[in-house]
Amino acid sequence: MKSCLVVDDSRVVRKVARKILEELNFACTEAEDGKQAMEACADRMPDAILLDWNMPVMTGIEFLRRLRKMSGGDFPKVVFCTTENDLAHIQEALSAGANEYIMKPFDSDIIQTKFQQVGLL
Repeated sequence: MKSCLVVDDSRVVRKVARKILEELNFACTEAEDGKQAMEACADRMPDAILLDWNMPVMTGIEFLRRLRKMSGGDFPKVVFCTTENDLAHIQEALSAGANEYIMKPFDSDIIQTKFQQVGLL
């Protein structure tokens, strides 16, 4: 079973994403900011990371840049899931190492499609 770390400061978003991902047969863990996500990745690198941009403590883009420099940090497929939908944010995320980009609000079909596109399903 593949693993996915859901990183979002909204408990509701984490729970909705977790439910969708568990239905797609992912074992899920959660983090509410980039710092917690770094700790989770240091403990056990997931196969996938669903990542919010705007969070306290450490933003999603800061987390992504640090993740890609970690040992094994080039392995997880990272899918941003955010309200930041302008071209500049999307280009910044992709150049920092994101594999795909989802706009909020999302649903099961969107997550399934994006995870298929990056080879997770």
